[in-house]
Amino acid sequence: MILSMTGFGRSEGVFEGKKITVDIKSLNSKSFDLNIKIPLRYKEKEFEMRKILNDRVLRGKVDCYVNIESLNNASDVNINHDLVQAYMQELKKVAGDGPDFEYLKMAVRMPEAISSKSDELNDDEWIFLIELLEEALTKFDNFRRIEGEILQEELHRNINKIENCLHQIKPYEEVRMDAVKERYRKSLNEFDQIDETRFYQEMAYYTEKLDIAEEKVRLTQHLKYYLEVMIEESCNGKKLGFISQEIGREINTLGSKANHAEIQKLVVMMKDDLEKIKEQTLNVL
Repeated sequence: MILSMTGFGRSEGVFEGKKITVDIKSLNSKSFDLNIKIPLRYKEKEFEMRKILNDRVLRGKVDCYVNIESLNNASDVNINHDLVQAYMQELKKVAGDGPDFEYLKMAVRMPEAISSKSDELNDDEWIFLIELLEEALTKFDNFRRIEGEILQEELHRNINKIENCLHQIKPYEEVRMDAVKERYRKSLNEFDQIDETRFYQEMAYYTEKLDIAEEKVRLTQHLKYYLEVMIEESCNGKKLGFISQEIGREINTLGSKANHAEIQKLVVMMKDDLEKIKEQTLNVL
């Protein structure tokens, strides 16, 4: 079953007068690439959060944002007045005279100028945050599953289109060889004497050179294998990518051996569908 690497999940809840929101979103990537932004009070737990996300998300370019919003009227912020004043004095020494308000704007951005009155993270809040993270991941997984179902339908449709084009080649194969024979015979007629044995040897050579039976068999097998892996295996994106490369090799060989305008058209159509498959496969987990 296919899962998409594109996903989104959000959860929120209220804990002791604080509204906590967890957002998780991802796009396709060759590996697991996590960007996590969390409030300072949760920094000590960042490693544990990263591990949970790594185990569940597996692959993709992932953004995880945790936000805290105070719901109480009372301020949860503590301004270190003495430190802010000291910052302002030092800034004046460096920059010279200027409006105090400008120095204040710079001073409040300095380390430890502003802090929370409740910086200590207790176990109950940590458990609550993990529950929110798990809820967001569940929604994220559901999003990936729904996107994966749509992606699977598209991939199945394009694989079938390549298979249909492959079946349409058959009527042109005998016509193609007859045309080669006739063209070669006309060339030989320009000479006074024709060696029939040599003629049939040349035709055997061209028949072998232009034979596409093996390519058709291998391409059919690759298409079948792609569908099997897509349906039966999980986290199959990389494997499907490798199979699509093999499909491309067989289609290219068919094109080089085609020697017929209608077969070339079918090969171009197959290449077009294959490019869609490769593009879609990049988004498969």
